[in-house]
Amino acid sequence: MTDLDTRVAPQKQSLPGRALALARNTWRSLTSMRTALVLLFLLAFAAIPGALVPQRSLNSGKVDEYIAARPTLGPWMDRLELFDVFSSFWFTAIYALLFISLIGCIVPRCVEHAKALRTKPVPTPRNLSRLPHHRQYVSDESAEDTAAKVKAQLRGWRVAQRTGGKGEVTLSAEKGYFREFGNLVFHLSLVGLLAAIALGKLLGYEGNVVVIANDGPGFCSTTPAVYDGFRAGQLVDGTGLEPLCIRVKDFKADYLENGQAEMFTSNIEYQAGEDLANNTWRDDVLQVNHPLRVAGDRVYLQGHGYAPTFTVTFPGGETRTETIQWQPTDATTFLSSGVLRIDPPGGLYPEATERRRNQIAIEGLFAPTAFFHGNLLSSSYPAMTDPAVAIDIYKGDTGLDTGYPQSLFSLNQEMVNQGRLVKQDRVNLKPGESSTLSDGTNVRFDGAEEFVNLQVSHDPAQNWVLVFALTMMGGLLVSLVIKRRRVWVRLHTDSDSRHTVVELGGLARTDQAGWGEEFDRLCERLIGEVKTVNTDKQEN
Repeated sequence: MTDLDTRVAPQKQSLPGRALALARNTWRSLTSMRTALVLLFLLAFAAIPGALVPQRSLNSGKVDEYIAARPTLGPWMDRLELFDVFSSFWFTAIYALLFISLIGCIVPRCVEHAKALRTKPVPTPRNLSRLPHHRQYVSDESAEDTAAKVKAQLRGWRVAQRTGGKGEVTLSAEKGYFREFGNLVFHLSLVGLLAAIALGKLLGYEGNVVVIANDGPGFCSTTPAVYDGFRAGQLVDGTGLEPLCIRVKDFKADYLENGQAEMFTSNIEYQAGEDLANNTWRDDVLQVNHPLRVAGDRVYLQGHGYAPTFTVTFPGGETRTETIQWQPTDATTFLSSGVLRIDPPGGLYPEATERRRNQIAIEGLFAPTAFFHGNLLSSSYPAMTDPAVAIDIYKGDTGLDTGYPQSLFSLNQEMVNQGRLVKQDRVNLKPGESSTLSDGTNVRFDGAEEFVNLQVSHDPAQNWVLVFALTMMGGLLVSLVIKRRRVWVRLHTDSDSRHTVVELGGLARTDQAGWGEEFDRLCERLIGEVKTVNTDKQEN
């Protein structure tokens, strides 16, 4: 039998052992700093579609238009959740894996750093002359006295003094531990920041509401129903909204000569907290990027537009006056389109069927500064200097009593096609002008008010986001400014036992290039109080 025959074949690892090894290796790979950096890059890369593609949570109408314009590509993008990026399964998976990776990477480093803080600096190397920086002096004082003077100059350093054979004394000094501390604070704050953002998305909500200016009725944020658009976090059911009431007193838009908006300003009054119980209103001013912060909410001024006012006088003399916002179709000149539906008084038409057949609908365009191409209305400037409307007046069933949702800015064309709504007139009107229908109904254009679009944002974690962002920047600054340094000093008597040889060695754990001059200055300071026989220095 040869030596080769005596070799023992490796034993096959059992299935549980292989599964344990696979899990251990997977965990090590996931919790490595390289994996954390890759996941952080992937998270930033995955957020790009959320900035380039319309998101359903912000504007579902634009998403529908985007899909309709791309009948082949659009549905596939919808299946891949590119219109719901930040709530998609793949974005959530990257987010969760980044959490796990950062925590698994940082916690062991925190444990190691805590151990390092309790551990004495490493002993002095045997041969200091092999270090990148080395100095040697000769003192006529004893090793103990020289060590005491050198140690006194090492204030701010962690110092460990040791004694060896033949009267040898060594000093090990190290500083810069706060560099790793700052690094850990940075990464822990990053985890906290991501957690606070996720918590804010779960417990927060955003609501958009249009409010007519000039002392309109305003709104109170008690239920989601008061908002024109409401987006709630996964853990918000809409029953615990912070009570807040707002009335818009006025609105002013400043424009440049070319019609470009320069600043939006709105004077408001609000109630929150104890003010609601005392019925006390407080004044405030909203501007772009200057929100109202109250009761844990932020109220932003996001946009504005115009709300035409019409008065309809029915044949019996009863009047109805309505003011409703119309949608700007041209962001430069604020040419707006919309519709107004008015229900006649019940006394004029007691029967519900008769009343539905006599409802009035007004659909058309509003121009804040009218400009006519023949009979075609357009707008030449966004400010309201010469308002006018171009409207179609309909009579019939507007769908107010159906209970079905309808567009705020357009009529249901099916009702027009079915003859349930019949066009009565098409006319251009300026404030104070009116049109009289064949049955005696009079429709008068009274002018327009300005409306503002307010966004109420509630984020219970916003203060923590700020705290973690500040501590993250502070930790990063500390890790960049502070440098790790190690210095060793060996003191021993020379061959004739008359003098003390002082050897100094330095090693930079960071920023090696800038350590030479700093080490020279440090040596001068350490030996400054020591009586040296000569100051010849040896440098390696």
